[in-house]
Amino acid sequence: MQAFLPRLEIALAQIQENARLLCALYEKKGISLMGVSKAVLGDPAIVAAMLQGGVRFIADSRLENIQKMQAAGLVTQFVLLRTALSQAEAVVQSVDISLNTELETLQELSYYAQVQQKQHQVIVMVELGDLREGVLPGDLALFIKETVALPHLKLVGLGCNLACYGGIKPDERNMQALSTLVNRIEQAFQLRLTVISGGNSANYEWYQATPAVGRINNLRLGEAILLGRETVSRKAIPGLHTHAFQLIAEVIESKQKPSRPFGTSGQDAFGHVPSFPDRGLRQRAILALGRQDVLVSGLTARNQQLAILGSSSDHLLLDSEQHPLRVGDEVTFDLDYGALLAAMTSPFIRKQWLQGSSPAAASQPC
Repeated sequence: MQAFLPRLEIALAQIQENARLLCALYEKKGISLMGVSKAVLGDPAIVAAMLQGGVRFIADSRLENIQKMQAAGLVTQFVLLRTALSQAEAVVQSVDISLNTELETLQELSYYAQVQQKQHQVIVMVELGDLREGVLPGDLALFIKETVALPHLKLVGLGCNLACYGGIKPDERNMQALSTLVNRIEQAFQLRLTVISGGNSANYEWYQATPAVGRINNLRLGEAILLGRETVSRKAIPGLHTHAFQLIAEVIESKQKPSRPFGTSGQDAFGHVPSFPDRGLRQRAILALGRQDVLVSGLTARNQQLAILGSSSDHLLLDSEQHPLRVGDEVTFDLDYGALLAAMTSPFIRKQWLQGSSPAAASQPC
């Protein structure tokens, strides 16, 4: 049978092993992990590998992904990373813990928790400089006062998000600031917060360097588990698998052509006026893959003799002068986080799960 192309091959054993090693690493300083599933659309097989590796929670920004995982029979504590007012009823119904920054949304969650006769758990996010989401530290005490007064809600923790929008790195200053806020809130309101979620895959360098993690006892990891990298400089984390995902596409044309287009120049399909160096005649290949399928800038050809020239909606152009390709050949690419997100989202890319055998048994939650 002919293999389906393009396809994304997913090594589940490598994802499980990454989760296991990261759980063991962070547990040394008392930090549990949320496995973030949003980049893989809550894929049940991939999430099961995370759970088998020992992550304690599964976190996603899309309610639909959480519902899909639950329908597949996955059992864990589900955390919603992005809570919308319009989804409050469904959030209470489907989610164990939600991250929040708006009182109006919390009021809706409280109302539907009362209707459904449930207690819904919430983590309040604090703004520590990245300027994505969070309550400003100066407003936090009043915000917490109003939150704990709401019936059928239980405040279980504080969290922050860094290195996503503003590129602000987790460091001693902002991590200590979060710990200090936790201590102040607990003292002021006579409560105990159990989940202090200090960040994400970008926290690796801070964790390795810090002599003490303070009150931080949880991180939300997606890219580190899936791609084996931290997200401050995208360096591989020692011992982790960095090729758990590979994208494979088919050559549909292979010809020798000029390296510079000829004719009157104008805009390309995306409104740009491109320019090209003249390198003479070159062997070029076209793959059945394009911008509608994947973030092309996030691809790296596994064969380093192949260079990506550019792409249109449906075609990816390669310089194959150093490694001539034939029609029907397969070309393999590694993906960064953005390319993985797009490839998992594309309905035109077939997902193929590779079971394999993991060198480690399933771990206990960490």
